[in-house]
Amino acid sequence: MRGKTHCLEVWGDFACFTRPEMKVERFSYPVITPSAARGIFDAIYWKRSYGFYWQIERVEILLPPRYIALRRNEVKDKVPSERTILAWKNGTTEIEPLWADGGKDFLGTDQKGRTQRQTMALKDVRYRLYAHLAFRGIDQNTKTFDAQFERLSSHGKCFYQPYFGCREFPAYFELVDSDSKRQPPINLDLDLGWMLYDVFDLSRTNDENASPRISVFHARISNGEMKVPEYNDTIVKKVEEVPHA
Repeated sequence: MRGKTHCLEVWGDFACFTRPEMKVERFSYPVITPSAARGIFDAIYWKRSYGFYWQIERVEILLPPRYIALRRNEVKDKVPSERTILAWKNGTTEIEPLWADGGKDFLGTDQKGRTQRQTMALKDVRYRLYAHLAFRGIDQNTKTFDAQFERLSSHGKCFYQPYFGCREFPAYFELVDSDSKRQPPINLDLDLGWMLYDVFDLSRTNDENASPRISVFHARISNGEMKVPEYNDTIVKKVEEVPHA
């Protein structure tokens, strides 16, 4: 069961769709990934209890990919989980600060503090994203959900700021009417090889404690357009099917 196809034009100053094999010194794919595109739609309209996910259909590239090298200071620790924060709040465990500075002599370990890391990001990106609501159940009024999304997106409303791969890189969006005149995609043909499709199992409802389930697909850009297969398609390889180099 599915809803109608929606189209968003999205743009921003910077983007980083990190290749998973280069996540320490980040290096971006030359085009937005399906999971990052799904995240933009989620920021505008999504609720876990509604029982759907956004299925990306295709991506049109409106500006040529250009890279920029950035160097950023990052803390080495990971952000604590919601469960840990609640335990701090309830006083059942002692609060542990995230150290942004300090060496081994002061902190007792070299696994804390901050470090400088390289990022090869994209700059001046603009895409047109096509997606529809894919429902896991069968008793849903798709017209109601489609209307709610169109009402929110046409007024520029969202639950949180959409972003291009990193929250430091905000994404701006505009709902594209089916009758509006559209800029053609750029002239670009590229075989991207295996690309990250998503990091969660979209066939089931996920919460903040859901285990990751990596999926990939063979991505190709033809005439500035990248087609995205459905998550349940056999050409989308799940974690146990991912080919090894």
